Amino acid sequence: MAEKNDIILEVKDLHVSFKSYAGYVRAVRGVNFTLHKGETIAIVGESGSGKSVSVKTIMGILSKNAVIDSGEVLYDGMDLTKVDEKVFHTLRGKRIGLIFQDPLSALNPIMKIGKQITEVLILEQKMNKEDAKKKAIELMRAVGIPQPEVRFDQYPFQFSGGMRQRIVIAIALASDPEILICDEPTTALDVTVQSRILELINKIKEERNLSVIFITHDLGVVANMADRVYVMYAGKVVEFGESEEIFFEPAHPYTWALLSSMPDLETKDEKLMAIPGTPPNMVYPPKGDAFAARNQYAMQIDFEEEPPFFKISDTHYAATWLLHPDAPETPMPEQLSQRIKRMKEEG
Repeated sequence: MAEKNDIILEVKDLHVSFKSYAGYVRAVRGVNFTLHKGETIAIVGESGSGKSVSVKTIMGILSKNAVIDSGEVLYDGMDLTKVDEKVFHTLRGKRIGLIFQDPLSALNPIMKIGKQITEVLILEQKMNKEDAKKKAIELMRAVGIPQPEVRFDQYPFQFSGGMRQRIVIAIALASDPEILICDEPTTALDVTVQSRILELINKIKEERNLSVIFITHDLGVVANMADRVYVMYAGKVVEFGESEEIFFEPAHPYTWALLSSMPDLETKDEKLMAIPGTPPNMVYPPKGDAFAARNQYAMQIDFEEEPPFFKISDTHYAATWLLHPDAPETPMPEQLSQRIKRMKEEG
């Protein structure tokens, strides 16, 4: 675990909205998180929870209809919410790398793979063509591309989905970034390939002492990767803690629901839980706890007042009224409790 004073990136009270025909969509509402040198944090939540918008703010790639209402994104002495595109050009790719969800759309279909990697090395690392080719082949070998000298002259369509994603990772690593942002990097891949890509990202992170932000809707994806986990719902972080705390001692009903909807090897005879209802319309954010309408354990106060964060441990906090001293005792669902018990036994 990274030292507390070794923070490489800090997001403070970030609020981001989008202009739409219906009004302002409040996509991110007061998000806070930190990233330490050499650690992996996961930001988890359903589509529309605000997780991708948060990291797009870090990268300076928000759409034109986005408005950063308030907050700070602190990196290397700068507040990235206040810098111009010239500064982002020096950061993007060079110091903060990004792996996209769909490797096919991230690659130029009519440009050879080798050229797509060497282009980055020539433009950003100022290498000559010969050195760039050597480095590109090294990178291809490092991410597990067989026969990189041959594959160097092939096109994206000649690669499988998993191999294309390895190339995207190689391009992201070409400029030796210190932060790597992975935005749903395995969603388009089958389970076996997904596992290999996750292992690869973990291996590269350890070898290069990278700091990684992993964005996903699936808690299961980051079970063996993340040092800490932030759970987001309706533009807010609703629970955060060390990975083991989130998986073995979840406290927010939304985290319970995410874990309960996650398949494992023992669920063939169990009915996977679907989260009832739909996320709220963020043009009109709900009063109180945004998850209340979908929460079977909701109390009257959930519809009236937004819950503060309650401390569970020095590293684990959750924003739910169920943790208030006066709240009725509400154990987590039995099916989830049994699953956690199995997970602990399996180590």
